[in-house]
Amino acid sequence: MSEANWYVVHTYSGYENKVKIDLIKTIENRNLQDQILEVSVPMLAVTELKDGLEKQADKKMFPGYVLVKMVMNQDTWYVVRNTRGVTGFVGPGSEPTPLSEEEMMNMGFQELSEPEMVIDLEVGDMITVIAGALKDTVGAIRTINKSKKTITINVDMLGRETPVELNFNEVKKM
Repeated sequence: MSEANWYVVHTYSGYENKVKIDLIKTIENRNLQDQILEVSVPMLAVTELKDGLEKQADKKMFPGYVLVKMVMNQDTWYVVRNTRGVTGFVGPGSEPTPLSEEEMMNMGFQELSEPEMVIDLEVGDMITVIAGALKDTVGAIRTINKSKKTITINVDMLGRETPVELNFNEVKKM
């Protein structure tokens, strides 16, 4: 029996999870669990900030692709290739190319300690302060610090432009 490798399968955009579910059902129906070992749609945990509220979400790392760990032979190739939503394997011509261990590591399959943060604020955006001593103050974002979850705006204090650091949850985009 050959060794199982990871292969990249191209799918219609937005069909990644459907392909995964259909493929798992087919594997069970045809008793191919010993040949097709794992089907994965790699997800990345992100924190989104929208209108001052943080929300955990999962984002597809590789939209339009599904990873399959399998022993490549005629049966497994046929099952994967003929799953609804699959357009083909990634590789030259019709020859699927397995991913190397180095490629798997380079794609970021090690566990992330801190989820990436996605925010709906950009430098230059106008915001309103919704909490704290500066409530109802309006200003333009000068800097964004994702690690500290803060932004800096300039506020007119005593006739001078003064930089003020605010938490993400203290501001709302206008």
